[in-house]
Amino acid sequence: MRKVSVPGSEMAETKEVNPAFLQQLMELGISEEKAKEALIKTGNQSSDSAALFYFSELEMFSGFDVGESVTYAYKMVFVVNMELTMGIGKVAAQVAHAAVGLYQMMLEESDSWRQMLRTWDNDGGKKIVLKGQSTGHILELQEQACRLKLPNYLVEDAGKTQIVAGSRTVLAIMGEEKLVNQVTGSLQLL
Repeated sequence: MRKVSVPGSEMAETKEVNPAFLQQLMELGISEEKAKEALIKTGNQSSDSAALFYFSELEMFSGFDVGESVTYAYKMVFVVNMELTMGIGKVAAQVAHAAVGLYQMMLEESDSWRQMLRTWDNDGGKKIVLKGQSTGHILELQEQACRLKLPNYLVEDAGKTQIVAGSRTVLAIMGEEKLVNQVTGSLQLL
């Protein structure tokens, strides 16, 4: 385990971080420094709790000075319906359908959504895959996203492999991170 000092504390104490958790966070595109900070702040309990902390607390407006103009950080989130029996390849294909569907819809809808896509893409195109409990749960999340006016796209499967036609497999949501986290911030990573 690596030792790391907690930035900003008056008494610099060292804390160990789990290297497996650190690696998982870095694979999500989180910098090593921020991943360590999130692990320390969440008691080094799991990569899931540290990722949730990072996406809801650390990443928002980090690095901005008072008076500096704020550009919003955007992310695309995919919520997979875990009540369906889908193999890993099927899940990957359904997430891909959700990404393409949401992207195409946003290109066609409005100038503000096209600008959001450009900003998101220029910032690295952050994508997160999360677990949804059931079809009902996914529909509730979609309703919340709609209330917040977040672009979203729900994949309904054609039923050619593994699951019944019309099954709702993946909900894709995109928007300002703070708003997206209001809808999906409590969900676990897939």
